[in-house]
Amino acid sequence: MASSVDARARGARIERLAAEWLSARGLTLIASNQQFKGGELDLVMSDGETLVFVEVRHRSDIRHGHPLETVTATKQRRLVHAARFYLARNRLSCPCRFDVLAVIGSPPALDFEWVQGAFEAF
Repeated sequence: MASSVDARARGARIERLAAEWLSARGLTLIASNQQFKGGELDLVMSDGETLVFVEVRHRSDIRHGHPLETVTATKQRRLVHAARFYLARNRLSCPCRFDVLAVIGSPPALDFEWVQGAFEAF
């Protein structure tokens, strides 16, 4: 059984690869792994004038379901809560979007599925 340290390191690596993949598609990384009471933001990126909160979901395979299925209504509420904290802490008022990036496989063989505007919040 993998330790939580291994899982955290693996998650950080997947998030780094996800940020690189999104950057190659025109987004700009602003921040990663932003922790807040009651939630966390994996990636904060910009798409032109829009601030994009990206939830990265990884599975090595889809035997137990697709990673997109793991972004439940509860998870969405936590993401919105964390985004509000981020905006307030940084005194930002700008258009925002919530994207989900599903990552399937193991590096270097990864498949990405990017859902822009995966859910509404504001």
